[in-house]
Amino acid sequence: MNVGDAAERSGLPAKTIRYYEEIGLIRPARAENGYRDYSGDDIHRLAFLRRARNLGFSIDDCRQLMALYKDRDRASHDVREIAAAHVRAIEEKVRELQSMRATLQTLVRACHGDHRPDCPILDDMAGLTADGEHSKTAN
Repeated sequence: MNVGDAAERSGLPAKTIRYYEEIGLIRPARAENGYRDYSGDDIHRLAFLRRARNLGFSIDDCRQLMALYKDRDRASHDVREIAAAHVRAIEEKVRELQSMRATLQTLVRACHGDHRPDCPILDDMAGLTADGEHSKTAN
């Protein structure tokens, strides 16, 4: 099947499928005319990659997971370690986002939101202290 059919069946855009081929994540056969010819197995691998990417795995993680998926002699421990590392990275990102939210909530509460030009939100981004001086951490 062609890339359009593969896109429809896998749920991925054709551009993404071509990119995955370019970086070696998939290798469809080529027909005599040189066009890509995606098999059912290729569609299955593309769906696998779509799911892994939707879970936030990096391209490198996807490459490792795909190799482990193909390896019937794999140890599930190896797969678990990749997933556990990803969970730890997500948890760290959640902590960072919660900290950003708390900071922004504080700044929003400090801003009068009226016609006056003074704005603690912009001052904070510019690294200014309450007295209009640059903070030492901003330099």
